[in-house]
Amino acid sequence: MATLLLFVRAAQTRSVDIHAVTVDHKLRPEAAEEAVFVAKTCADLGVPHTTLSWEHGDITGNLQDQARRARYRLIAEWAHAHNIAHVALGHTVDDQAETVLMKLARSAGVDGLAGMSRSFEQDGVRFERPLLSFSRQDLRACLQRNNLGWVEDPSNTDERFDRVKARNVLAMLAPLGIDAERLGAVAHNAAMAKWALDHYMRQEAGTLVQEESGDLILTRSPKLPVPQEIERRLLVQAIQWVSGADHPVRYSALVSMDAAFIQADTHTLSGCLLRLDASNGILNQKLRITREHNAVKDLTARTDEIWDGRWVLEGPHAPDLEIRALGEDGLRQVTDWRDSGMPRVSLLSSPGVWRGAELISAPIAGYLNGWRAKLVESRDDFAAWLIRR
Repeated sequence: MATLLLFVRAAQTRSVDIHAVTVDHKLRPEAAEEAVFVAKTCADLGVPHTTLSWEHGDITGNLQDQARRARYRLIAEWAHAHNIAHVALGHTVDDQAETVLMKLARSAGVDGLAGMSRSFEQDGVRFERPLLSFSRQDLRACLQRNNLGWVEDPSNTDERFDRVKARNVLAMLAPLGIDAERLGAVAHNAAMAKWALDHYMRQEAGTLVQEESGDLILTRSPKLPVPQEIERRLLVQAIQWVSGADHPVRYSALVSMDAAFIQADTHTLSGCLLRLDASNGILNQKLRITREHNAVKDLTARTDEIWDGRWVLEGPHAPDLEIRALGEDGLRQVTDWRDSGMPRVSLLSSPGVWRGAELISAPIAGYLNGWRAKLVESRDDFAAWLIRR
């Protein structure tokens, strides 16, 4: 609510349109009434307001994580529909401190200790956190001075959730001089270190990473020595670029994979197939990252839709055509696929145009038939994608 008020005030001296959105996660019966309260406050302030609902069945696993993912997805869709490029979130330094504590519990490195970023992009929408330097008490005081009410979410005291546990532990750390502001400063310092590491990672990407029809190839060679941490960051980002995952793979998974490469040269991770080519010697390795066929074998889309979150196909669209992974059935119908120069496993997960069981086109495999496949603009250039993050 304080975020709303502050932006309304700022818009009075700037030519900016303000829109507000509330997400009802359908997890608490009182949430609908709370959304009505927000809508009324927005009306009083002259701000257009929309309530979005997360429609879902029974939820298993990490409830808060799933709710957060759904919330950002719904808001991004809403923003696109209203031609809104920037969305402000109300996270405070208290939220940041809780995040740092939860990351500490997972043996976080620099990235984890950096906590929540001040800005990030999702689905083409830029999300901002302008209030990370302010406390919840600061915002409550602001609302009180302006005679505006607010609603306390009862889940904020539910100790089933790790964030609530972290909030309670934080109060116990005060005798050590550890409070939200100190942990917020830790997050800021770690974020600066993260920025520096990512800066050098982006520089090395142009030398160490090669793109090939949706695959990425990382070079490992003593002729191109880079710190292990920079190489690790490149690998993490490469896997995320190929897989389209919302979150990077965990460090522990990479450690396990490095150990596993001693036994075999092919492994799967986060919906990707990683294949190590040491044919030019153990000191001149290339690691190819391609989409895993099992991760996309059941994905379908109309030919005018984005497939697997990253492929767009251009050609003579028709209602009886669809996009599916090429797979073994498709590859058998492309007799000269070897002429494409792409590895067989890469082609298996590439997009094909199908009419029932008949393959109409497989652009990556060289069977065009009037069609062309390209990566969506947000993922068509790995180096540019790294810069936008």
